[in-house]
Amino acid sequence: ADTGEDKMMKGLRREGLDISLESMRTLSDRFIAAFETDIAALHILPPTQFARASEYVKEQINLIKTLEEKGYLYTTSDGVYFDVSKFPTYGRLGKIDIEALRDGARIEENTQKKHPADFAVWKNGELGWDSAWGKGFPGWHIECSAMSMDALGETFDIHGGGPDLPFPHHENEIAQSEAATGKTFVHYWMHAGAVRVDDEKMSKSLN
Repeated sequence: ADTGEDKMMKGLRREGLDISLESMRTLSDRFIAAFETDIAALHILPPTQFARASEYVKEQINLIKTLEEKGYLYTTSDGVYFDVSKFPTYGRLGKIDIEALRDGARIEENTQKKHPADFAVWKNGELGWDSAWGKGFPGWHIECSAMSMDALGETFDIHGGGPDLPFPHHENEIAQSEAATGKTFVHYWMHAGAVRVDDEKMSKSLN
């Protein structure tokens, strides 16, 4: 699957923008404006706070440092990964058997990963921010933990999302958050159903 950086690079090329952090911000602003227009047209009340991952890079780096200090991470040639074998309850939200994942895993692009379920907390890249691990971007999962804990605290009541998010995204959020704090991350997980049209999930692939 594409990383967030891969998707952004494709978007910049598609829109004819140069490869820079400034252009990434320009592209993001376009989609945020379109989203806000759409939710207003649907009479959906806006959230109290719109959190932008690019404004929480310092918090994400600090969270990664905490995980590193506690021994949950390892480094490969393309970034820094969370070792799921060091978090004994990994898989509990989605009732995932991680050893079954290992047995059925496809050949990974990164053969340096210790386990197929290990996930990136930092990815090296030609663009991004400077860090102790090199230039690059925080992983997709780490941004959600850093932003939500900053706004709501280390433990909060309700975390929502789509039906495709319990594994791996929310599973990874739980692992990295609870590994860092030693506290329960979320009390209740609520996953909404997908919008369906003619008995099929409404998706980009169906236009």
